[in-house]
Amino acid sequence: MSESSMGPELPDWRQQFAEEARAEQPDLAMLCLLIGAVADPGLGQAGLDEAQIELDRLAGLLPFRPVGPRSWALALSELLGGHCGFEGAPGDYQRLESSLLPEVLLRRRGLPILLSVVWLEVARRAGAPVYGVALPGHFVVGFGRPGGGPEEQVLADPFDGGRLLTGADAEVLVAGATGEPLDPAMLRAADPLDIVLRILNNIRAWAAARPERSDVQLWAVELSLLLPVHPARLRYERAQLLVQRGDFAGGAAEMEGYADVVETVEPATAETIRGRARAARARLN
Repeated sequence: MSESSMGPELPDWRQQFAEEARAEQPDLAMLCLLIGAVADPGLGQAGLDEAQIELDRLAGLLPFRPVGPRSWALALSELLGGHCGFEGAPGDYQRLESSLLPEVLLRRRGLPILLSVVWLEVARRAGAPVYGVALPGHFVVGFGRPGGGPEEQVLADPFDGGRLLTGADAEVLVAGATGEPLDPAMLRAADPLDIVLRILNNIRAWAAARPERSDVQLWAVELSLLLPVHPARLRYERAQLLVQRGDFAGGAAEMEGYADVVETVEPATAETIRGRARAARARLN
């Protein structure tokens, strides 16, 4: 069969994800869109382009260039939360689509962190001093100077339609998630790759609660492993998923590789994992 008769070569979304994650300045929107492309192979390059165009269009809807963090936050709240209807609800935590940027742009609904990504990307395109703020259990958006006073840093909650948060509001969010007081370090700007890892963690958690969706958990783990910095234990999670899905040889090899990594600090754990690898290989017989 000739190359031309085989049809166009499909994009390697995972390779593009790995390359973007290792860029000098990783593009948050592109990384999130590539997660969507891995989740939905039917999305295609056209779907990614449409999502980028929509982000550009939304940025173009801002009627003026605000002055100061509060003016920026109010302008984005009026546009995205008010006019466009971006917000979240408890039921959104039960949907995989709530973690996929292309779907969030279509549905105007999503998890706090994905709605925040929409805000970040629209505001960034418009020239706003914007950044993500990874509060424990609830992601929000900041304008101005990270960690600054009330006049220098303004927080908004995209999940709540863009409600501007007072210092007391932020303290309540943190206390509700951790039972601890707000640490000023929590108000620093989140790194784009940390945002992406948190999104993938959410997807993994969603799929882990649904054993029939181990396929989703597996690709979320594998994308996480492509990030320059990731928890080493993800290799063991991938190994377990491979065994669960019937790839006993692949899972065993991954377990053995992870055992080699932890052996110097946790020799007993390494030996336990090697035992599980032997058990997985035995299932090939």
